[in-house]
Order: sequence, then structure tokens, then C-alpha cells
Amino acid sequence: MNPTPSQTVGPFYGYALPFPGGGDLATGGITVHGHVYDGAGDPVPDALLEFWQADPSGDLTGAPGTLRRDPVDGAIIGRHGVDFTGFGRVPTDADGRWVLRTLEPGNGYISVCVFARGLLHHLYTRVYLAPHAFLDSLPPERAHTVLAAKERENVYRFDIHLQGEKETVFFDFG
Repeated sequence: MNPTPSQTVGPFYGYALPFPGGGDLATGGITVHGHVYDGAGDPVPDALLEFWQADPSGDLTGAPGTLRRDPVDGAIIGRHGVDFTGFGRVPTDADGRWVLRTLEPGNGYISVCVFARGLLHHLYTRVYLAPHAFLDSLPPERAHTVLAAKERENVYRFDIHLQGEKETVFFDFG
């Protein structure tokens, strides 16, 4: 028996998956932001990014869910703002832009899963906030694609390029 063929994964992320404050993992920490670009260098306005990360001590456990619902209509109204879960989900806007507010991870990186139109499978990458020993295992001309640029104190920029000359390094965890 042959496996079922893959199909593209979108664009249909605006329904049910994003939630208010999805990119606000913690206040008083760092901000990581950027854009998602396609192979032609155009912004991808309908991508969805999921983030997983360790807390500042390096612990990957995270707290259980922190979403709150409106007691009247059941709509999700955002995180309760106390517990750090280590998980966020952020859609890109019309310009392909995304923003994550979080704590600095103790292991030095934030894991990212990219869902976007035209992709047969989601893509995995990482955002390294500073040089890391793992980057030495990548080809030197590609390692910079997973290293965020520090714009100022506690603010980092990380653009994701799905294809082309600037293509971000993606990992095969299958």
C-alpha cells in the first residue's frame, strides 16, 4: 500500500489556530521579530509560526496551558500572564511580519515551526540569540541564517527565508 500523498498546508490559519497574545510568552524579557519571505523575496502574509523554548534556567518543561476564555461566550481572550509555558503561536501580518515577546532561553535558542502556503510539510528551524557551538556544525556560509541580529538591548531580528539565496537553514527531524 502506498502512503497518502502530501498536500499543501494553507492558507487557512486565520481560523481557530491564532489566539490573542499568542506571541506574548512573557513580559519584561526579550522581543524577537522579523518577516517571513518566499523564494522571490516577497513577504508571506499568511504564514503561521509556532515557537518552543526553554525557560531562562534551561528547563524545557514549561507550565500547562495558560489561555483564558471569556466566561460569557467562551472566546479565547489571551494568556493569564503569570506562568511561562515556553510555547507561542504567531501568524504573520499582511507584510509577512511577526513578533514574539518572551524570556531569554537558557539553552541559547528558540525552536520554530513554519506553516505556510505552498509547503507540503511544515519546516523546522531555530533562532540562536548569540554564537553557539551548534552553529559550528553548519556550513560557514549558512550558519548566519539561524543567528538573530541584535538590534538593541533585548531586541532581536530574525527573518525567515523559505527559499532562494538567503534560504534559512531548516532541520529534518523526521
